Order: sequence, then structure tokens, then C-alpha cells
Amino acid sequence: MPELPEVEVSRLGITPHLSNRTIRRIDVRQPMLRWPVSAEVMAVTNTPVLSVSRRAKYLLIEVPAGSIILHLGMSGNLKILSADTPAGKHDHVDIVLDNNTLLRLNDTRRFGAVLWQASGTEHPLLTTLGPEPLTPEFHAAQLYQHCQKRSSAIKLVLMDNHVVVGVGNIYANESLFKAGILPTKSANQLTLAQCAVLVEVVKQILAQAITQGGTTLKDFSQADGKPGYFKQELLVYGRGGQPCISCNSMLEEIRLGQRSTVFCRHCQA
Repeated sequence: MPELPEVEVSRLGITPHLSNRTIRRIDVRQPMLRWPVSAEVMAVTNTPVLSVSRRAKYLLIEVPAGSIILHLGMSGNLKILSADTPAGKHDHVDIVLDNNTLLRLNDTRRFGAVLWQASGTEHPLLTTLGPEPLTPEFHAAQLYQHCQKRSSAIKLVLMDNHVVVGVGNIYANESLFKAGILPTKSANQLTLAQCAVLVEVVKQILAQAITQGGTTLKDFSQADGKPGYFKQELLVYGRGGQPCISCNSMLEEIRLGQRSTVFCRHCQA
């Protein structure tokens, strides 16, 4: 699943192509994605793009009447193409621009979404989201406050979008390893100092991933078609049963919240 860095890289990739452009029309070949494509989206014609932003894993293309909300789901990706590029089997939505180009959403599993947020409102999917991890609103005291109320595993708390958005499975694994915290540790056992370290590590890892173009998994590619390169720097995710890069102990892999969780029992406590 594309995580926050991948979505931010997509935003950075498509923004230069959408800025100061006009959307001529939106072609929807498959209206049934995770939710039906909003009728308001399909009605957008000859309207200028005002901005491209991101909230959690949602991309928002702002136009005068509102915002087109894009979510990449499990396997979605965006590409900027010539307007005469033939559509493939899983090319579900084209945002056709006034310069003979288009923004194409390809989504093999159809878990993505193309929704509408009217100007002056906030979509229900966005209303209860926690702070962005790369902003000052995500800080040690804020995380510690949430942890004190929770006895569940810290990895599950870190991945809770009500606590902080966009820390998905890959980066939760990596952050907890670098912070030296077992993913199974009860959140309410963390000290304020541990929360401070974890917050700082999360910020560093996500910023690094964005800089390097996002983590390449099977389905992710940047808007220009180039893959990200952060995957080769992953320290624990996907390395269960292999030696720890720090102590050479065998990395353990378990299921936590139905997600693969890899850690070093020697380096994390």
C-alpha cells in the first residue's frame, strides 16, 4: 500500500503538471472503486486547478467549486501522459488537461477512491484525522498523551490515524527499530523520553523517504514513471529471519494487527 511518503512524492510529481492548468473534462471508465466515483467529480469541466495538496494519504486537487480527492488505495498509481495515450485494463480515471496531457489513475485492485469535497466543507474521511507527522503538531507530549490512554501495542498506536496520520506499516516497523522500542510494547509503558525519540525518528525516516522518492513496492511508481529508491535502505521491514544490521541477531517476524511486524529482540526493548 502506498504510504505517506509515496503519496507526497506523487503530489510533488504531479503538481508542476497541474499548476496553472485547466481541467477540460474527467473521463471515468470504471466508476466503482472503493466507493463510487462522485457525480460532482464527473461533472467537472473547463475549470482551473487552484492547488494540489495532501492530507494524510489523500491528494486534493482544488478547483473553484471544491476539491477532487484522490486516494491510491492498495495498488493505485498516478502518471502524467499525453492525452492520446490509449487506456489499459486498469486505467480507471483520466483528468484531461488543456495542454494535451492527462493525469491517469491506474488501480489494479480498485481499492482507490475519487471523491468530492465541496468548497468550504471538510469531507467526513478527513474530519477525525490526527496531525501530520512532519508538522510541529506531532510532538513528544502529544504522542505521550495518547500513549498514556492505551494499553495496546505501540506499533498499533503509531499506525492509528487519529493519533498521527500516514505512519503505515513499513515506516512504523522502521521507526520503532531505529528508536529501539519493541513494537509489541504496551503504549502506556513508554516514557516521555521514549516518545520524544520516537517522534524524532518518525520525522527523520519519513522526510528521508520523501527525499529519496518513496519506497518502491510492487505497485508504486512516481508520476514520471521512475521508481522510488528507499526500499534498498529498509533496515527491518521485509527482512524477517535475516541478520540484524546492528547486532547480527536474527530478526523476528510476527503478525500484529494482521500486519507483518519485524523487529530485533536484542536491539529493541
